[in-house]
Amino acid sequence: MPFPYPTGHAVPLFLAPMAGVSESPFRRLCRAWGADVVVTEFLSAEGIRRENEATISKLRFGEDERPIGVQIFGAEPQAMEEASALVTDLFQPEFIDINFGCPVKKVVKRNGGSGCLRDLDLVQQVIRAVIRGTHLPVTCKIRSGWNEEMRDPATIGRRCEDAGVRAIALHPRTRTQMYTGSARWEEIAVLKAAVRIPVIGNGDIKTAEDAVRMRRETGCDGVMIARGSFGQPWIFQQARAMLEGAPVPLTPPVEERFRIALEHARMVQAYEHDPIGAALEFRKHLGWYVKGLPHSADLRKKLHAVNSFSEVEGIFEDYLASADRHEAEAA
Repeated sequence: MPFPYPTGHAVPLFLAPMAGVSESPFRRLCRAWGADVVVTEFLSAEGIRRENEATISKLRFGEDERPIGVQIFGAEPQAMEEASALVTDLFQPEFIDINFGCPVKKVVKRNGGSGCLRDLDLVQQVIRAVIRGTHLPVTCKIRSGWNEEMRDPATIGRRCEDAGVRAIALHPRTRTQMYTGSARWEEIAVLKAAVRIPVIGNGDIKTAEDAVRMRRETGCDGVMIARGSFGQPWIFQQARAMLEGAPVPLTPPVEERFRIALEHARMVQAYEHDPIGAALEFRKHLGWYVKGLPHSADLRKKLHAVNSFSEVEGIFEDYLASADRHEAEAA
């Protein structure tokens, strides 16, 4: 069964929905670097249906981000139905995704995210409510279960499929694992065998090679990249080349990496209304872009202290000049 929205490739590459990271500028950047489908950071159904200004602002996206899914979370079916209807009417994404995977305590304590996995009847009620609220395809993202005792991705997946979802993404850890241990990729293969709808694999993809290996080992229909995209949006371009047996583009050299980081910064600056707050939030991205570079600890320290985007270019220029001096001295 094909994906219920255009993906561009037989094995699409997804940018995972990540709170505080997969905002519009980063989604646009990843699309430019080869992500086939992007998903918004997860948004509260209550916030959407009450038209909370901060929540609604995060629903903004540009035409260059399509195909895009809006991810919503909540455990109250009526609220999820109303949120689904509002998102459909006002924003018209390609699909609506339900978050049954978030392990964060403040979400789970209200039964949202992976909290729903303790009650699969509730999972189905939520899915059916979201479907009632929209004509768009509805998908979901799950974990393998609430805890080890309830670990059963095949049953969870079948219940989601029976309720009407058109595709399902699996992060094969339990809620109680959070992000510890290793993602059990073999459970993606188990889910793939258990359902007829497309299965998207997610978890522990740090390199383009990991994305290709996941596809090979699990037979998943698509690969969703989360933390592996931090500071390296080119991972999508490299993974696509590997999947298609084409020459793999080299990882950008330092100067190019800095150029991409500055382009990302300018996109954030144009998108956000609060330049100081945006610069402070962008510090984490800067740290990711310079990870692994020589003397990166000192460089990160400087970047994590910036209060405006204008400071970043000077820090990069100083680093490159210093690197040139060290190279000349070594010669």
